[in-house]
Parts: sequence; structure tokens; C-alpha cells
Amino acid sequence: MRKLLLLLRPRPRPPDQPKHAPPPSLSAPAENDVEARASAEPAMAASASPSTAPPPNNPTPSPARPPFQPIPRSITQPLPSLPATGAFPSPRFVVAGGVAIFHLASARVVVCRHSLDGDWFLPKGRRDAGEESRAGAEREGFEESGYRNRVLPLPLHTRQPVPYNVAEEALSPFVADPLLVQLLPVSGRCQYVLFWYVAETVPPEVEAGLDREMEEAATGENPTPYRVPPGYPEGLTLAARVRLEEGGYEPVHHPNTAVDAEEALYESHLLPVEEAIYRLRRTSLQHEIVRCGWNAVCARYEMEAQTP
Repeated sequence: MRKLLLLLRPRPRPPDQPKHAPPPSLSAPAENDVEARASAEPAMAASASPSTAPPPNNPTPSPARPPFQPIPRSITQPLPSLPATGAFPSPRFVVAGGVAIFHLASARVVVCRHSLDGDWFLPKGRRDAGEESRAGAEREGFEESGYRNRVLPLPLHTRQPVPYNVAEEALSPFVADPLLVQLLPVSGRCQYVLFWYVAETVPPEVEAGLDREMEEAATGENPTPYRVPPGYPEGLTLAARVRLEEGGYEPVHHPNTAVDAEEALYESHLLPVEEAIYRLRRTSLQHEIVRCGWNAVCARYEMEAQTP
């Protein structure tokens, strides 16, 4: 009977044509194949286990994946959640942000580990009152992992309208919007709304500038105040961005960025993308956020490479 009910369950209708066109295929699949759109992949973020093999039991760090090589999708293809209706007054919901922070030049991603229970996870947390969701995600990424980061504009398949009265040729195909929105119950009375973004570690010049700002703003009570990083420069290609770190530059990890005793228990690691997917396999969907986010990065690189 259960198999019969599953067969009879109606499939969700396809969404309307979005305003932003999907990025071109990386491998020329069928037109309706979700892998043809890196941005459509957040829909596959429910419960699938990645098809990557476990990393070796070897303390030597795994070799980094060559830059801008997409990760194949999981064997299974979970469906997105169906739209939901709800109403939550301000005391009954909390807005949060999370980030998958990639080091583009080495195809690695920042993953946190709880030093007591050994759980692996992506940095995330509640935004401050009055803070924008994207800025809150960047700040939480820094506080929980120790890596400065900025959200990366990508060719996401989104339903948001384009700006009014802007010429089409002036529109960028890349947007710094959430990759995925997750709804979680905090309790029987409170709703947690979590926006997931794709970010990158900041380049050396930005790192040095933020260090100077931090030193100028430091006080005895707060010796390491958080400084908001500048946004990703418009017109800077990913290939040009990687060239800003020639010579084997390693992103700076800042210690003691935790804001409470719980966060002080977090360790952070820069792992090759495939290893991070494996480490995150027990989370509800964070392994898929890493895979879909990295594939969207690869889609942007491919689009820029095809632009004369």
C-alpha cells in the first residue's frame, strides 16, 4: 500500500519562467535536466547521500580538486519542499543566515567541527536586529569559522524580478541572492528562517585593509571588532580573481572570533570540496549546499570563459 501511495502522489508542477535565465550547461544534457542549471540544484537539497567515496584514514591533507570542476550530483534526486503557508508575529520567528565559504584558487570550502561531539557543519547563525540577511550571514561565517568572507554573485535561477527601468544589456547575469531558504522549527511556537549563501574567502589586499580598520576600531572591551568586507567587485571575473592570489596564498584564519562559550568549541577546516561533502553527509542538506554552491561557481566560470 505504501508503494502504491508513493506512485499516486502528485508531482509538483514546474515553476513559471524566471526573470533570470539559467546558466548554460556544462555538459550539454537534456533541456529539462536539472544538472543543466547549477542554480536549480538547491531543489535537490533534501536528504540524498552524496556519491563521493569516504576520505582515506590518513592525517595527510587530501589533495585539492582542480579549480572550477563541477561535482556530479547524488545518485538520488530528492524533490524540493512544497510551498507552505504560515503567519508568525515578530516574537515567534527568527531570521538567520549561513554561508558555504569557498577558497576559489584551491577548490576548498570552510567547514566547522564541534570539538566535543565531533559534528561537522557549515557556519550559520541569527542576524542581529536591523542587520541585512546577507551581511548577517557573512558576519556569522566569520565569527564561527574565523575566515573573513563575502557573498559571491552567481548565475542563480531565481524568481526575483529584475530592477525596473534598467536596460537589459546593463543587467548582470550574476546575483548575490540566497542559494536556498530553509525553514526549521525552533520550538512548537517559533519558526527559524535560514537563508543560505555562497561566499568566498577575501583576497590579500582586502584582508590587509580590514586588519587596519579593525586595529583603528579596537577597544579594551572589544580588541577584535568585526569589520564588514567590501562586496565582490562588479566586472571581476573568477579567473582574474584567482590571479590575485598567485604564489600559493593561504586564506588567513583569525583565532578567537567566537562570541560565546558554545562557538568557542568550534574548530574550522578548509577542506577539498568533495571531502567536505562527505564530512557533511549526516546533516539534513548542508552537503548539497556545498555541492550546488560549488557547481554554481563553476557555471559562472564557464559563462565568463565563453564571453569574448
